[in-house]
Amino acid sequence: MAEQPRLDQRTFQKFCELIYNLAGIKLGAQKNALVSARIGKRMRILGLNDYKEYYNLVKDDRTGEEIVELLNAISTNVTHFFREEQHFRILDQLLKEWEAQGQRTFRIWCAAASTGEEPYSIAITIKEALRDSSETKILATDISTKALNIAREGLYKKRNVQRIPASILQKYFTKETVQGEVNYRAVSSLKKMLTFARLNLANPPFPMHGPFDVIFCRNVMIYFDNEVRRRLLAECYRLTKQGGYLIVGHAESLSGMLSNFKSVEPSVYIKS
Repeated sequence: MAEQPRLDQRTFQKFCELIYNLAGIKLGAQKNALVSARIGKRMRILGLNDYKEYYNLVKDDRTGEEIVELLNAISTNVTHFFREEQHFRILDQLLKEWEAQGQRTFRIWCAAASTGEEPYSIAITIKEALRDSSETKILATDISTKALNIAREGLYKKRNVQRIPASILQKYFTKETVQGEVNYRAVSSLKKMLTFARLNLANPPFPMHGPFDVIFCRNVMIYFDNEVRRRLLAECYRLTKQGGYLIVGHAESLSGMLSNFKSVEPSVYIKS
């Protein structure tokens, strides 16, 4: 039986530095086992048995393809529909207020879209809130091409949609049987609102011009250090309309980094 490759401390540190430089993701010493396991899966696909060899492969990659595979392996995609539900109630309220004031065009950015549960939750909230959502667009970005491919497909297993109220599930998803298992696919009216794109949040300025009415940048800054967070927040400020909102994850403490945004309530900020 072949001996399992071992990720030594020096090579682990090199991977940590490379991943930070590529994506701004800060990995501490306690992440050695996680990095070893996730990179190990990719190495097995490539038939490699040495972490140093894989590190050199990524470092010398001129196509960018293996760098994408490394970041796909490292990225954490923990998400579910209507996660942190209060944020969707706030979005519902804002949309109704803006529509009542005569606004007809809406632009939302979901900065860390992962496998799509968040942007589809945003799309459903918009559909439910507005009388006319035909001029509403959602930009959904993520660093992981693997996650984005799942999001574009919009097909979810039964366990993934359990948090969605039955009436909403019936309205916005169609049942499909895949290999004997019931799955749920997002309807085309939701997909038409969404544009999926790969984006590295650690490397502003970003190519879009904005302005966005609301930016969801949730549960991603916990992976960044303060320097990367400040750059990202400054870019979010640039891209938010005057009177627009930034929504972050409940677990993300941004004290001392939001000199321009004003706090409305915990995890919700306004550009005033």
